[in-house]
Amino acid sequence: MMGMHALSKSPPLTLAMVAIMAMASGWAQAKETVYEGKPVRIGQGQAHTVVRTDASGKPISISLVFTETALKGLPAAAGGRSDFTYQLGMPRKGPRTVVDHVVIDWESAGHPPPKVYDVPHFDFHFYLVKPSERMKVAFKNEGESGDPSQQPSAELLPAGYIVPPGTAVPGMGVHAVNPHAPEFQGQPFTATFIYGYHDKKLTFLEPMATLSFLESQPTFSAPIPRPASYSKPGSYPSSYSVKYDQASKSYEVTLADLQ
Repeated sequence: MMGMHALSKSPPLTLAMVAIMAMASGWAQAKETVYEGKPVRIGQGQAHTVVRTDASGKPISISLVFTETALKGLPAAAGGRSDFTYQLGMPRKGPRTVVDHVVIDWESAGHPPPKVYDVPHFDFHFYLVKPSERMKVAFKNEGESGDPSQQPSAELLPAGYIVPPGTAVPGMGVHAVNPHAPEFQGQPFTATFIYGYHDKKLTFLEPMATLSFLESQPTFSAPIPRPASYSKPGSYPSSYSVKYDQASKSYEVTLADLQ
């Protein structure tokens, strides 16, 4: 009864109070900050990294932004080479995140497995380790990813993900895929999310998207299955998105909902 009596005496919201609340909300949003990395040339355009923080300064997303023209004038497969890499640094200002640097891999002819990822596409590697450590990654052959020495523990793998043979790549690591993803079920590959490991540790997060999907100017987002634990302390994404912005004529690949 006391609670109901007290509630009945609460003053109604006035227009002035609503306006103040709206102003406070707008002020908080205005305090959100965007930190940008140094641009890197790609195709006929450029790309750079972005970290966004909330009003308290906490990182809420990690992104890769590239201009529409970055999809033009890309190198073509020649002389047995079909993959081309572009390394991007993180913003020098603002808070640090789990991501040390980003590498865009332009796969002009795709890569294995056949009839899955063998179409022109981009691998967006968000590395958790330094470039010097990444470049030390070496394998005897691509099948080494199936060896017990490269299999991460169950708590580091999201439910449903596996590290199959044939995914060991020097300078990267081994790749964990979701065999239930649409592209493994006979559907065309558009965008997907992969986890990467080396020496049983999580070392990169990898959204992928085809060139044709990007050229369709998508507004795509999806949840990211999360493992029970991570090798490196910090906040990790719960979703990712691939979006085209008409106003800026640019694309943004985002790791969002950091937790």
